[in-house]
Amino acid sequence: MSDSKPEEHKRWEEGGPERLYVLTSGLSAPGRSTALDMVTLIVTRHRPSSGLQPEQAAILRICDYPLSVAEISAYVHLPISVVTVLLADLLDNAHVEARAPIPAASLPDVELLEAVMHGLQNL
Repeated sequence: MSDSKPEEHKRWEEGGPERLYVLTSGLSAPGRSTALDMVTLIVTRHRPSSGLQPEQAAILRICDYPLSVAEISAYVHLPISVVTVLLADLLDNAHVEARAPIPAASLPDVELLEAVMHGLQNL
């Protein structure tokens, strides 16, 4: 029986389902109507306060500059599904702000690039 206790403790430490369930208070998806995707940028609005879960406080500490949900997930070593639930709670309490990702730059005009190359070659 003593062999099963270290195994259970190891599962809890490695992100077993029990720990993730406790972190999200049993929620499997964010309660917000605004969906957070992996590229949504998150930035801290307030410093961590007492009463926050350690994982939420860690998120607030690392988001001094905008980070994507995927980056936050990697930094705190939690699945994205868990991070989105934690972020939804932080958003509801105005601890963080969600921003749309910066749109990708459009590809430059190929004809313009060729004209510039020809102009430089002629110099």
